[in-house]
This record gives sequence, C-alpha cells and structure tokens, in this order.
Amino acid sequence: MVALQIRDVPEEVRDALAAQAKARGQSLQAYLLELVETQARRLRNPATLARFAGRSDGVGALRGESAAELTEQREQRDGAP
Repeated sequence: MVALQIRDVPEEVRDALAAQAKARGQSLQAYLLELVETQARRLRNPATLARFAGRSDGVGALRGESAAELTEQREQRDGAP
C-alpha cells in the first residue's frame, strides 16, 4: 500500500474533517481513506457507462417508453386489439 500526504491543509478544514470522522465513529485516517476510495470508485463510473453507449436494449430509453413497449408486446402476445 502507498502513503499519501497533503500539505498546507487549513486548520479549519482539518477540524471539520476530524469532527465528521468523530461523528461517524472513525479516526481521521479511516475517514479520509474512505473518502479517497469512494472518489476513486466514482472516477470509474464514466468508463463503465461508456461501455453501454449505443446499445439498443432499452438502456437509453426515455421515461415511459419501456412501459409502453411492454404493454404493446403483451397485447400482441395475448392477442388483444
């Protein structure tokens, strides 16, 4: 594992982060590590979404389109007019 160091953090920022960590029952170290890990996961989201771009399986459907299509397909299947 690597170590990260952040220099020149204003005291009020450090105090706010420490207070949030304490409120969550965490050390400042554990709280900051969780923030960094969460941000790293979020950075992968655009790449994941890009993998689904251009698909025609309903991923890009507008609100209500899927429900209307399901209704139409059920009517065709059940022989409804």
